[in-house]
Amino acid sequence: MGAAISERGKIGPPADRTTLGTKLDLIPLLALVGVTVVWGGTFVVVKDVTQQASPMDFLAVRFLIATAVLLALRPRWPVNPSRTMWGRGVLLGLMLCGAYIAQTYGQQHTSASISGFITGLAVVFTPVLGGMILRKRIGLACWSSVAVATTGLAVMSLKSFTIGFGESLTLLCAIFLAMHITALGEWSGTGDAYVLTVVQLGVVGSVCLALGAMDGIVLPATWSFWAPVVGLAVLATAAAYLVQTWAQARLPASAVAVVLTLEPVFAGVFGVVVDGDEMTLRIVIGALLVLGAMFLAELRPKSPARSRKTSES
Repeated sequence: MGAAISERGKIGPPADRTTLGTKLDLIPLLALVGVTVVWGGTFVVVKDVTQQASPMDFLAVRFLIATAVLLALRPRWPVNPSRTMWGRGVLLGLMLCGAYIAQTYGQQHTSASISGFITGLAVVFTPVLGGMILRKRIGLACWSSVAVATTGLAVMSLKSFTIGFGESLTLLCAIFLAMHITALGEWSGTGDAYVLTVVQLGVVGSVCLALGAMDGIVLPATWSFWAPVVGLAVLATAAAYLVQTWAQARLPASAVAVVLTLEPVFAGVFGVVVDGDEMTLRIVIGALLVLGAMFLAELRPKSPARSRKTSES
């Protein structure tokens, strides 16, 4: 099992992920918010980079560099990673790969705002999958936060909406993301988060490399391409997914999905600050609703066992 830092500074088991509301939860929660800040800032960067290379070539390089960085930082690979660990890492990688590919090609056939909204619907699919597949009881606080987050995304992103090819692909992306969040929530506390992260990122990079090689890998030899790609690989991929894997061992998947809806909020902020986009009332209201949804997720009641444990410490 994974480990968490207890209030006395010792290493203990991960926190109970069925509830939120203790000080211990704030560390992974804030770490995950930090991840959404980084991912929100990547929209502007990725837009520029994919004008210099094909999306598949870019994804292959980004994820393979991220995998190499993690391997370099921890060259002593565990002696005997279990087959279960390998299998879970591969499945997580395939889910993540499906999400990125569907989103990348979907964005070519729909607007960025619609893409952001539909991708954010992973917040709806995550508790649904948890209830249907894992037989987890989804409480009123969870559904309330999901509803508020979805409303916020709609207010912030939608002007008109039709279902076409691009929207369908992006919806598939949201489903893959929900599957990834749900599975990662179940598996991240059962082994080495580092190994799990390396395997899934390696799978994404390898699959994208194989698909990109069909048309030939063409990468520009320019600083304007490689500098942001390396930055994306190190910060927005290697570090971000390592933090997400660690955090999900300590947070319920449905709450993670709500927190991740902050990504388009920060994307909007970076768009205003960096790209000079207009800060509209819709963006402000939508962002406030998403923040409110995260607050609702944080307010979910404790279980009796958790309450007794907290009072005894």
